[in-house]
Amino acid sequence: MRNASLVTEFILLGIPHTEDLETMLFVLFLSFYIFTLMGNLLILLAIVSSAWLHTPMYFFLCKLSVCDIFFPSVSSPKMLFYLSGNSRAISYSGCVSQLFFYHFLGCTECFLYTVMAYDRFVAICYPLRYTIIMSHRVCAILAMGTSFFGCIQAIFLTTLTFQLPYCGPNEVDYYFCDIPVILNLACADTSALEMVGFISVGLMPLSCFLLILTSYSCIVYSILQIRSTEGQRRAFSTCSAHLTAILLSFMPVVLIYLQPTPNPWINATVQVLNNLVTPMLNPLIYSLRNKEVKYSLRKVLEEMALIHEK
Repeated sequence: MRNASLVTEFILLGIPHTEDLETMLFVLFLSFYIFTLMGNLLILLAIVSSAWLHTPMYFFLCKLSVCDIFFPSVSSPKMLFYLSGNSRAISYSGCVSQLFFYHFLGCTECFLYTVMAYDRFVAICYPLRYTIIMSHRVCAILAMGTSFFGCIQAIFLTTLTFQLPYCGPNEVDYYFCDIPVILNLACADTSALEMVGFISVGLMPLSCFLLILTSYSCIVYSILQIRSTEGQRRAFSTCSAHLTAILLSFMPVVLIYLQPTPNPWINATVQVLNNLVTPMLNPLIYSLRNKEVKYSLRKVLEEMALIHEK
């Protein structure tokens, strides 16, 4: 991508209306970031080290944990850097990279939630054929597909944003480089590109959400056919964690990108929740509602404690 503009760097102004709160925000966001990394690393260790968790559901959960490690790492290190009193400047190429990886990982997670819903659909609606349908080869293709289509979407959105000339103001009224705030700095008419970006950003999550809704409609119908109350409870329990994670992931997208009149403060607050809090909560959501994951986590922590004692 060629930089044909006069702007060589951008200045991140941070979260609106949070002047003189840098120290408090630094401690708060650093805590969120550390807990996010630790929680997702523990989930990864629990799944990788436990042979009985080497199933499609946990394979996709493993990939979700990897995404939840990298997703907050796109914006958090730079935010923590300037909150600690350092420079707020970010290079033009750094801004391009930040926007690309934010949407690449965000779109990948969106597609991954859709795949996880399909996995639950097959497991509950076609239990006898589950291992045949969700073979290792199919799981690998689906996992690679989420990253591939996430990359295509991110390339499209990044190219759309940075093909415009940026020749004047360079102060980004936000804490990282994202499409709406960067387009505001362009030295050209952005109305057509804003509409294309709006359709693209809105259409992708909407399509995923409709596919997830279809999967869960079939799942609910199948669960209601189960005569055993215990069987119904177990089936709903298996899906409830996934549904909670989906709501936490999709709601910020709706609030940020599909609102008619953007509010910078609300957007920044929702983005922080999406970037730091949701990835931090995902390990808790999946471990607290899953006995197998809790058992594996307990074993991992016990082994770590034994190694520490030695």
